Amino acid sequence: MAQTNGTTKYLGVTPPISVSESTPREKEVTVTLMEELRRQGTFESEDEAKLREVVLGRLAALVKKFVRKVSLARGLSEAAANAAGGKIFTFGSYRLGVHGPGSDIDTLCVVPKHVSREDFFDVFENMLKETEGVTEVSGVPDAYVPIIKTKISGIPIDLVMARLALSSIPDDLSLQDDNLLRNLDERCVRSLNGSRVTDEILRLVPNVSVFRDALRCIKLWAQRRAIYSNVNGFLGGVAWAMLVARICQLYPNAIAGAIVSRFFIIMYQWTWPQPVLLKPIEEGPLPVRVWNPKLYPADRAHRMPIITPAYPSMCATHNVTQSTQMIMTEEFKKASEIVDRVIIGKASWSDLFAKHDFFHKYRYYLQVIASTGSPELQIKWSGTVESRIRQLVMKLEYVESLALAHPFIKGFEQVSYCLNEEEVRAVAQGEISEAIAKRKKEDIEGVEGASTVYSTTFYIGLAVEPRQPGSTGTRRLDISYPTTEFTKLVKMWEKFDENKMGIVVRHIRSSSLPDYVFDKGERQPRMAQKRPNTKTIDRSSNTSPDVPNKKARLVQSILPSRRPDCVLMPSRHSMSETTTALPHEAPQLTENGAGALPQINTATAVEQPPATAPIYNPPVQDASQIKSPQLPNGENVAVATANGVP
Repeated sequence: MAQTNGTTKYLGVTPPISVSESTPREKEVTVTLMEELRRQGTFESEDEAKLREVVLGRLAALVKKFVRKVSLARGLSEAAANAAGGKIFTFGSYRLGVHGPGSDIDTLCVVPKHVSREDFFDVFENMLKETEGVTEVSGVPDAYVPIIKTKISGIPIDLVMARLALSSIPDDLSLQDDNLLRNLDERCVRSLNGSRVTDEILRLVPNVSVFRDALRCIKLWAQRRAIYSNVNGFLGGVAWAMLVARICQLYPNAIAGAIVSRFFIIMYQWTWPQPVLLKPIEEGPLPVRVWNPKLYPADRAHRMPIITPAYPSMCATHNVTQSTQMIMTEEFKKASEIVDRVIIGKASWSDLFAKHDFFHKYRYYLQVIASTGSPELQIKWSGTVESRIRQLVMKLEYVESLALAHPFIKGFEQVSYCLNEEEVRAVAQGEISEAIAKRKKEDIEGVEGASTVYSTTFYIGLAVEPRQPGSTGTRRLDISYPTTEFTKLVKMWEKFDENKMGIVVRHIRSSSLPDYVFDKGERQPRMAQKRPNTKTIDRSSNTSPDVPNKKARLVQSILPSRRPDCVLMPSRHSMSETTTALPHEAPQLTENGAGALPQINTATAVEQPPATAPIYNPPVQDASQIKSPQLPNGENVAVATANGVP
């Protein structure tokens, strides 16, 4: 929707910051940016692109066949069944044109009113399973947005369904008309929303090609910096796309390199919770809630609101927490400094895409371990636990002396082959010995009492606030309430079974992080160290191999005392304990013989690692000490957040 400023039309809710063409230097760095994106493997091959088109053609034909089959079963005539139609729409990264090799295709199946959701999961799912070249068909009918995940000719596809209040679905159907949403249930509205939002974003950018190139860069950067995850409180693909689209609106004649440069500066300076809007919020024909912070307290609580442009407008970033907002803001600033150096020729684009330092950054980490004895059950259980991690982060943010709780964006999956119940219990608590790690499936076949444990481990980095000047004594960091409440929360899942599912929350020192969280060669070898003179603090066991000596000396100068600075207490009743509490009951055997996993609580007390451990340096709080990145050429970010924007 184009707005008018006098005689000049523009896209967005404010006039552009600049309508100038990009400079010769910005054009040069755009060329090198695209070269780097190709080197990084973000573009698929021509053969894969053609295969995707073939797969989508086969899928479109299968959807029509499915609608026809159900129509005949409902008693429609042959002619009516043939005319009932059925159509697919792509959305997400594929529709936006920023997908990479091996990425999935988000696909919406639109069907007429006489085809039900039950038909989709009963009839269509079975038709998929019987189709040549189709593998890994898995329906999740009770998901927030019900979905079928599958692979066709090796191309992963996520299928959602929407039933419109129409007797037939024509081939030229457009989803832009808001009236199509009438008389639909909430799940159908949510399914339609993905496609409608994607199409609206593309309509609202001044140059689709520039938008795609810039978004491909931002997407890769966010993935490498481990801040690409809606479920964990960062931003998902749609939110990143809307941010890039907004910068494109503010610089309608700029090319990709200039858009990327302005992106980081403007996002760092953005006056949250001022919302990011691609067009004014519109009312529509449905009695549904549209994002409105003046009306709804929950909407006022959104920290970084990025609002979808298609009716009904929603906040795509309601999961953002205080911690994840701080982390993203810090990353915006770092990235703006790197791009500044790229522009002046003192850095390369590869520096922007450097891997995150999450597992080198903190002294303490929380491990959240979800485990079961079945691969199918593990998918659902670990997904449930992951969806609640954000709640744990929010509770940790209220803990005194804890500056920040940083969730990692993915879990680490492992399959362990255990010989007995003792090994099952150890694995469920995160203690996987070298012998268990090396064991293979055939090693336990025919062994009485042996079982397989499937586990997924999630990590949260804990940043302890620096000691205040003049303070003395050992500080206590009590995280018992957040961890206890979190375990209660996940066990409230309606399908939770304490005899089949395990949940463990425990803390570990950085030096105890398992090797699987590091890339090959990333972890420095542990160095042999001298025994400390004191018997009360085991300095060697807490020394991180991952931090250069320079940082170690810096931390030693800050903390000259050898006394522990902080005691971490996951349980109020465990101040003297040093080991994880064992489960209150032994594992039971399920009907299929797999070892069922116990419910486990952790109870430990730990001293803060010594001065040689890694340390989190929180952002400077005094605004006068911050050198904020600035837009070039006298451009003013305030234009984009002018008063009067809703």
